[in-house]
Amino acid sequence: MQTLSSTATRPAPSSAANPAGYQRHRPEETTLYRVVQTHLDTYLAFVDIETGGVGLPTFVTDEFDAFLACGILAHGFLRLACDGCREEKLVAFSCKRRGICPSCGTRRMAEAAAHLVDHVIPKVPVRQWVLSFPTPLRSLFAVHPDLLLPALQIIHRAIATFLIDQTSYPSAIRPPPVPSRSFSASARPRT
Repeated sequence: MQTLSSTATRPAPSSAANPAGYQRHRPEETTLYRVVQTHLDTYLAFVDIETGGVGLPTFVTDEFDAFLACGILAHGFLRLACDGCREEKLVAFSCKRRGICPSCGTRRMAEAAAHLVDHVIPKVPVRQWVLSFPTPLRSLFAVHPDLLLPALQIIHRAIATFLIDQTSYPSAIRPPPVPSRSFSASARPRT
């Protein structure tokens, strides 16, 4: 059995490897982890100075702290043993966040996509429309989020009209959902 210490190297993937086998994620070996770990204190001090002591919101610093603890055995783990062969594996706790941690963010995104496919989206062909506003409009919506909903309603009417014109069954068309959440909360300048 391979040792699970932080100095162990990850075996090279091979076609003969057991796909169901567990390999511990080693975030401490990634470039992102090393950059955040090395420069986080400097960055937080810089933001503190630039914002006149206000600093980053607590939820942002909490995301960084959780990312630095995610997948690290020193911050907690489970010891799992196989009933048959008694082989043991250590499984580090994860942060379960989606802001900075690429591992947990990807897992949550996959779970959300599976939920949508299995339980939300009907079993009919679906067309997705992606809307991107020009930068000046994005800035306007960030400062005045109350203008976003009327703009989306106009776009919704235009898309629905286009779809109705393309089919002879207007009652079968489901209108595209208007997002309940937008970028404006995170893009809004601080006051």
